Amino acid sequence: MSSYGLYRVTEPVGVLPQQAERLDADPVARPDEVVVDVECLNLDAASFRQLREQYGDGDQVRAAVVDIVRRRGKMHNPVTGSGGMLLGTVREAGPDSPLGLKPGDRIATLVSLTLTPLRITDDLVKWDGTTEQVPCAGTAILFGRSIAAVLPDDMPDHLALSVLDVCGAPALTDRVVRRREQPSVLVLGGGGKSGSLSLAAARRAGAKRLVALVPTGHEAAAVRDAGLADEVVIADARDPVAVAERVGDQVDVTIVCVDVPGCEHGAVLATADGGTIVFFSMATSFAAAALGAEGLAADVEMIIGNGYVPGHAAFALDLLRTEPGVRRLFEARERQTSGA
Repeated sequence: MSSYGLYRVTEPVGVLPQQAERLDADPVARPDEVVVDVECLNLDAASFRQLREQYGDGDQVRAAVVDIVRRRGKMHNPVTGSGGMLLGTVREAGPDSPLGLKPGDRIATLVSLTLTPLRITDDLVKWDGTTEQVPCAGTAILFGRSIAAVLPDDMPDHLALSVLDVCGAPALTDRVVRRREQPSVLVLGGGGKSGSLSLAAARRAGAKRLVALVPTGHEAAAVRDAGLADEVVIADARDPVAVAERVGDQVDVTIVCVDVPGCEHGAVLATADGGTIVFFSMATSFAAAALGAEGLAADVEMIIGNGYVPGHAAFALDLLRTEPGVRRLFEARERQTSGA
């Protein structure tokens, strides 16, 4: 069981790293581990939103992240239960590591920061607390069962990191949509990172009707300009009646990519009996989803998107390279984030 990182759990003993309250982040590699010099953290959207809403001020957000990592030995938001992923350079690979990485490889981790031993050494002094991407100096540990991707050389690192952060969403969307013959597909949060990639994946997989639901006119215009959906509708995904009314005819597949809680019932109302809902958001309450579907007598299959599908990194990067609309949305988001 060493490949799962059990020996890094300090509290409580006996649980897997993701469940642990605290991990040992000592940057000394065991035989099957990889030590990474961290350059950037990418906080997941739900976690970053929660931190901004709770603390507001960027300095306080920065202090909160530093405190979480110091206390827990990992970036594991205690409110949302989520973390993110990171970018860095391999410092050392143990002789028994199965990951195929070598010193000097620049990589993005494809496992959650909630189970990645992490040590911050610069107090995040280069981060203003206002962006999901966090410039960082420190170290991280990958286990034998961890997943990482070597960064591509045909796009900026920050762009690749944004794509790899959500690469599980389009890959699972592709799998689910291909199970049906030309299904109708709805993506809640179609203007975001995972949402835009999922729209492109659904189109490629054969969706006959593709609906993107977004919260603002600005996002609607961007998705229309990108040509990613047949229909773009504006509604608050937390308002189930509004979602159902805007979408109209129920769809066969609903992909939930929003980063706010309370969107479960709208997804259920918008999905036809016999349909499938895939929840990618870490803000999802799975109890609310299950009980809401029961209370609505909705015969729908509900899938938790766990972020991993074989080949997911290459699939998502290929979508960015080959779908101009997706790339425009990602680059526009990067410009907005950087203030350029």
